[in-house]
This record gives sequence, C-alpha cells and structure tokens, in this order.
Amino acid sequence: MKGTFQPTVYIMASQLRGTLYTGVTSDLASRAYQHREGLIDGFTSDYGVKMLVWLEHHGTMEAAIQREKRIKKWRRLWKIQLIEETNLHWEDLAVSMLGFEPLK
Repeated sequence: MKGTFQPTVYIMASQLRGTLYTGVTSDLASRAYQHREGLIDGFTSDYGVKMLVWLEHHGTMEAAIQREKRIKKWRRLWKIQLIEETNLHWEDLAVSMLGFEPLK
C-alpha cells in the first residue's frame, strides 16, 4: 500500500476508551494498514490496537515527532479528551478518512 508523504501524529485504540497507542508517520495509510493487520510486532499487535481514532498533520517530520513526544508524556485522561474533541464516538477514522473496510 503506497501513500503520500504527510507527517502525521496519530492515536490508535483497541476499542472505545480502550488501550491507546500514540505514533508518528509520514505515510498514515500504510501505517494504519500495518497496525490493522498486526504487521508491527510489539505493543499494538499484543493489545489489539487497530482503530485509528485521532490524527494531526504537520508541516515537517520534526514538528510531528516533537508533538508525538509531548502527547506520549500526557496523562491518559488528557489523551481521551484530545480524541473526544474531534471524535466523540471513537469512530475508526481509517474507514471514514482512508477508505478502509470496517474491522470485524
């Protein structure tokens, strides 16, 4: 799956208010696919973190990495509030924004 270069900070979740993972990528479609298919060994595949619930585009990778590092230090409640500011019902944005099939 080949996407376009767009520095992006994103949050994935296992379910509504479930386990959260914050990451950064330059190709969100490819990274979302990797998470959804369990192709990335480690935390996200171990905990079934497959839903894209929040994202923020940046002009440079440096800015995106800096924002990701800040968010990773936040309390869980702050991350939940950040998600719910734009995605109150925790819809899978990979479906609505990237054209993925809904998770089963």
